[in-house]
Amino acid sequence: MTDDFPLEGVALTHILVVGEMNRSVAFYRDVLGADLFREYGGTSAVFQFADAWLLLVTGGGPTEDKPGVTFVPPETPNRVGHAMTIRVTDCRAAYATLTGRGADFLTPPMDHGVEIRCFFRDPDGHLLEISEARPA
Repeated sequence: MTDDFPLEGVALTHILVVGEMNRSVAFYRDVLGADLFREYGGTSAVFQFADAWLLLVTGGGPTEDKPGVTFVPPETPNRVGHAMTIRVTDCRAAYATLTGRGADFLTPPMDHGVEIRCFFRDPDGHLLEISEARPA
């Protein structure tokens, strides 16, 4: 690694394109429990979740600083180009909590030996995973 890219004070933000902002804000705030930091004119919302930032944006066409780039929500939930994993200390407890808040899981938690995990989607089909890592 070179010293050309400063890492001090750097934070990583995940950007997710959503189809309906109010629905997505409700999901990330009320189901996932993320802290809503700020909203911008109904087209974007910033959340803090664990040690990460999450920016929800509505779709849109190219801009001066990103020519030729169009933001769109996932076309189908069965084709994944981006997913997020949330590490938890107890996958089954997290599953029960999130299910109680309205999360719709693909399957219950599955034990894979070194990991217990399960997957769910947000209202636009973005894939999220909760995972409990176990000592090898």
